[in-house]
Amino acid sequence: MKGVRLLLGGAGLLLIAIGGRLLADLPDPFDVLVWMGGALVLHDGIIAPLVLAAGLAVAAVPARGLVRGALLTAGALVLVTLPLLLRPGTPPNPSALPLPYGRNLLLVLVAVAVAAGVTAVAGRWRRSRSRTSGAAARADGPAE
Repeated sequence: MKGVRLLLGGAGLLLIAIGGRLLADLPDPFDVLVWMGGALVLHDGIIAPLVLAAGLAVAAVPARGLVRGALLTAGALVLVTLPLLLRPGTPPNPSALPLPYGRNLLLVLVAVAVAAGVTAVAGRWRRSRSRTSGAAARADGPAE
């Protein structure tokens, strides 16, 4: 295991060195450094606390596994769609945004929420049916 850690650490250091070299080759690296600083502030100041708060809120939910899955799916959808939505100006390729991505993202997020809700209700209904049928079987007593 120690060898794998050393290998991964060495690969990480190599990638950092490559990134530093590419940054040093830029005529004006200030824009990249500002972007990196903004990404750091955005992640550590906004995204990480929101994810922590969502995790704490989900811990009290009865179907927390289902809710976690729905939140993970929604987060992945937003991460994939957000760069296209936030890009300023018109896209160089008109087929890059042929449809209203904002509206469609909201529709897909609603579909994920509805699917999670239906799954939760169906699971609760199935469990209650199995409890009532099990209780009825016990009430009848053993078959003779």
